[in-house]
Amino acid sequence: MKAGRIVAVCTSDGKGTLKKQVQSATLKVGHGIDGDAHAGDWHRQVSFLSLEDIDEIRTKGLEVDFGAFAENFVTEAVRLDRCGLGTVFRIGASALVRISQIGKVCHDPCAIFEATGDCIMPRAGLFARVLEGGEVRAGDVVEVVKEIPRETFQAVVLTISTRASQGQLEDTAGPAVKRILEERLGVHLYSLEVLQDDKHQIAERLRHYSDGHSIDLIVTVGGTGLSPDDVTPEATREVIERETPGLAEAMRAASMEKTPHAMLSRGISGIRDRTLIVNLPGSLKGAVENLEAIVPALPHGLEKLRGDTTQCASDSS
Repeated sequence: MKAGRIVAVCTSDGKGTLKKQVQSATLKVGHGIDGDAHAGDWHRQVSFLSLEDIDEIRTKGLEVDFGAFAENFVTEAVRLDRCGLGTVFRIGASALVRISQIGKVCHDPCAIFEATGDCIMPRAGLFARVLEGGEVRAGDVVEVVKEIPRETFQAVVLTISTRASQGQLEDTAGPAVKRILEERLGVHLYSLEVLQDDKHQIAERLRHYSDGHSIDLIVTVGGTGLSPDDVTPEATREVIERETPGLAEAMRAASMEKTPHAMLSRGISGIRDRTLIVNLPGSLKGAVENLEAIVPALPHGLEKLRGDTTQCASDSS
């Protein structure tokens, strides 16, 4: 992807309001733009809209200034619509940001919609975390130094183990699951985390990635057995909106061919919005065997969640 440029830099003192154009802004690592209302320790530290999308709105008769959609940066000649999570931009001499969210759920109706009659940020905006800081001003070059295509599936692996989270046990199953997802499905692994066996913490991370990151697949590893602290299925059931029982059935059936202990696994799977969540056992062998049992079906399922309307199977003759 060729380099583009920053057309405008915008900031605001409050959220849900129009931003105002400024000459320059200072990006701080892990924070965002110094003094901007949306800066902070979260995944939407800075935002981007393309000049091309804003011009399209203007052709409909809406007079909008830069910052009207609460965007921090307006870009030109950068195909934001092709950029997936994990894409990295270099802006100006030193700033580096990584795309962390595609679009967003807009406040209904927000101040931006009331003022402009439309809001393109939910469908065309990109959000990013700041990896390296620096001053950014209009006219600076935007270079895509790492491109993750939009069509690439995005995955998160959550290892559930109190001992591993405390450094008392090496997590081998999580990295093995990561490798299978990357090699067999070609996913971009957005994050690999190790959590405690805590129902509320697990549920919070599942919601975090399902609700705000455009993640296709979340795989949990561990916490599916009969021990009192095995609470991953309970946390998952609290979060999902629809179950996908066939995946859990297929995993248990495959494992039953190797050990009768497989029938003791309580792992479930289901959907929250457009994200598929799958529970795997915590052992290295069990996690790999269970994942390999369902890998052939995952691409089709993930495409369906993305909105694919093709039939699952042709009519029998």
